[in-house]
Amino acid sequence: MTPDHGTAPVRVAVLGAASIAWRRVLPAMAACPDVEVVAVASRDPRRARRFADRFGCAAVTGYEALLERTDVDAVYVPLPAALHRTWASRALAAGRHVLVEKPMATTAAEARELTALAERRGLVLRENFMFLHHPRHRAATELLRDGRIGRLRMLHASFCVPPLSPDDIRYTHELGGGALLDTGVYPLRTAVHFLGRRLRVTGATLRTRPRDGLDVSGQVLLASDAGVLASLDFGFEHSYGARYALWGDRARLTADQIVSPPAGLRTHLRIEEQDRVEDLLLPAADQFQACVAEFAAAVRAAGACDGTGPDLWHADAVATLELVDAVRERAVRVPYEERGAEHG
Repeated sequence: MTPDHGTAPVRVAVLGAASIAWRRVLPAMAACPDVEVVAVASRDPRRARRFADRFGCAAVTGYEALLERTDVDAVYVPLPAALHRTWASRALAAGRHVLVEKPMATTAAEARELTALAERRGLVLRENFMFLHHPRHRAATELLRDGRIGRLRMLHASFCVPPLSPDDIRYTHELGGGALLDTGVYPLRTAVHFLGRRLRVTGATLRTRPRDGLDVSGQVLLASDAGVLASLDFGFEHSYGARYALWGDRARLTADQIVSPPAGLRTHLRIEEQDRVEDLLLPAADQFQACVAEFAAAVRAAGACDGTGPDLWHADAVATLELVDAVRERAVRVPYEERGAEHG
């Protein structure tokens, strides 16, 4: 199903009429000359038609019917986390490249299964962690490698949001809901990005819903093999915040609005020394379009783009979910009192 190497757009179908697809990913695909959205599937014909009318593509009722189409090179899967393994694996088995919403699966074992299938079939499998495609994080990595903050001693990362609507699927346990798999994977993936995959969970706490154990917030402590410590915060119970800090023995580098800065916003990195503060202003960037373009380029190159083959992306996805598994195993669970509809 891979298109000819060259200028032909990658024909993408969307498996699920999700909010993130409507608000963020499909507009980015529509704006990308390397991608053509050919169909959107939903189990609700009206939702499929609503998407199709906006994005100028076919409306399909049912996910199986989408995978039977012959005009599809790749499938984007924005379904709830508990459905990622099932439908990503079916798409791969049908010979389609896959862009799946984060996290790739709900456990490391599921992620290993998916990545192994993609590698056996010679197909691209990417996890839609769009924030990794913002150039600000490459700039932070380069500053770290160049010794601008000295030897890295500590990382702190947070992603917290206010309470969600009571009917939000992220409050539904059986669909893979909970803060750990939603906001928590961002600071975990940040730690993997800067510290590498050899990380140990040395402590964790989860605030959980007494009736079913669903987590609504948490904290995690990590240690790398090199002795760098990390502290992470996440949850559905806070004012909005998404940031990280890299603290070295010479300076501290901080970044704010790390998850989804507006495409037109010029972001910055702050470097704080004992007697000096420097703000580095960076160009605006659309990380959603960058993510979509990278996926299309990887499909055209049959699994490699800019020297980062699928093994590196796959290894990072598995490493992140290994940390998720370890947090679940080690966490001290603190129940909270539900207050009406605030937490679903």
